[in-house]
Amino acid sequence: MERSLSLGPLLPPYEPLPEAGEAERLPPSTAVTVEPPPPPRDHLAWSLCTALYGNVCCLGFLALVFSIKSRDRKVLSDYSGALSYGSTAKYLNITALLLNVFLVILIIVLMATGTIAAMNLSYHKQEQPETIFGPT
Repeated sequence: MERSLSLGPLLPPYEPLPEAGEAERLPPSTAVTVEPPPPPRDHLAWSLCTALYGNVCCLGFLALVFSIKSRDRKVLSDYSGALSYGSTAKYLNITALLLNVFLVILIIVLMATGTIAAMNLSYHKQEQPETIFGPT
């Protein structure tokens, strides 16, 4: 049993080109230029600053490595790989930044409470002077 495949017309219907005199009556053609999308960001400067100034748990160094990998992929015109490495570097930088902010706030709070506790301790010592032989 033989089956014939009929796909129908695959191409649009053919229209003959206009004659030389008829070309003036046609509407002008429009040329659309399509620009390629901009290359993805590699966040190299941000990663460098994070590695130098806020390298919490080596996240800044990892972000720098991924930024360099992203730049290498961008040079090779592998934009999907560059986008992947760049977004990983961005998320590592964000995580390192949040950890740095949290640690700075924690240090400020601990220093403030330590200062308050030291002042209270010195105040209580001034109220109750100790004698050489102890309390009587």
